Amino acid sequence: MKPSKVRLDKLLGSLGYCARKEVPALLREGIVTHVQGLSLKSDTKVSQDEILFEGEPLDPPQGMVILMHKPAGLVCSHDDGEGKLVYDLLPERWRLRDPKISTVGRLDKETSGLLLLTDDGALLHRLTSPKHKVPKVYEATLDRPLKGDEGGIFASGTLILNGEKSPCLPAKLEIIDDTHVTLEITEGRYHQVRRMFAAVGNHVTALHRSSFGNLTLGDLAPGEYRLIDAESLT
Repeated sequence: MKPSKVRLDKLLGSLGYCARKEVPALLREGIVTHVQGLSLKSDTKVSQDEILFEGEPLDPPQGMVILMHKPAGLVCSHDDGEGKLVYDLLPERWRLRDPKISTVGRLDKETSGLLLLTDDGALLHRLTSPKHKVPKVYEATLDRPLKGDEGGIFASGTLILNGEKSPCLPAKLEIIDDTHVTLEITEGRYHQVRRMFAAVGNHVTALHRSSFGNLTLGDLAPGEYRLIDAESLT
């Protein structure tokens, strides 16, 4: 199947490289070129793989998926008023893409670990929909030693968080030592892991997401990211 073709100015604008009105100047300056040296105008219909920007291939079209190692202290929001954002780690043009890149769910400000971002709305919905039950593993450090009954409570599917009416789905607790555990959940309720431990009389002092579905961070350092194939999420 051949890639679909769109106007050059629309393509570059949607990928965040420039405003559409800036394309003529970029063409005159040789910043935007065709891979085969063909003549281009703003309204020339092209596919993404035909165009070079400063001699480099264009970023992937819509459907980009980013796997990031989120550091603690960053916010999963588009609102600059909330502090330093996870999007600040990305190239500036990625923040200007249309459709917009958004996080797949959220990690709270003080939680680190695996975070996915995408501009594919259908994929985002599928990965965050409760009915798909995507497993997510968190490593938690606790303020107080475990009492011993937490694993059974979490696995029972009967734990009701403060302010909610429906119980959490069964979750799997693995004990590393008295104050260090991993917890696998298949939902994404607001501050869920922290609230689950609060419900059994404990407090999470540090939280890190180590996996999302079949994905792990590998050797990504905090603040680093890589593009992944959406098919790896199935």
